[in-house]
Amino acid sequence: MPVPAARALLVLGTALALQLAPAAAAVARPVPAAPAAATVRITEGQVAETGPGGTIVYPSVTSCLTVTVRLRDGSKVGAHASLFQVPGAYRSDTILAAVKQRVGSRAVRAVEVRGAVGAWSPGYFTKAIEAYGDGEAVPYPTKPDPDGLRRAVAGGLGVPRAAVTVQDVPDGDQTVT
Repeated sequence: MPVPAARALLVLGTALALQLAPAAAAVARPVPAAPAAATVRITEGQVAETGPGGTIVYPSVTSCLTVTVRLRDGSKVGAHASLFQVPGAYRSDTILAAVKQRVGSRAVRAVEVRGAVGAWSPGYFTKAIEAYGDGEAVPYPTKPDPDGLRRAVAGGLGVPRAAVTVQDVPDGDQTVT
């Protein structure tokens, strides 16, 4: 290929890359907060947020845990952590990182963990049940471990343990206002 043609291809490739760079950067930016007073429904394996005055509804919490982060501005970021991964949703060992990313640098006032406390090993937040291979023993809880869950959630979110509360809640829908 003649040198001018190669140079032209290089210039064209660089121009295309520069045009695509802002679009790629836009994808990596945090999602803007939801409007105030919105009601958000968070199903298994999902993370979402509502603005100040909003409500989060977690439907059909049976063997799941919900994690609600109350931000200083009144907004809430919520996660519906499932024991078993729902296709296309977060696994239990990735959901706290997704919450932490969604919270970003905003100030956290409190974190509430609710649901089937006795069904959860704190380790499920670092290694999901699906991550265990053939022959590996999956840890099954023999009794509720609210303190272990508090430590796991606080560590996963990078918040003080004192900011996290854990409550065993019977099966059903959960509404957080």
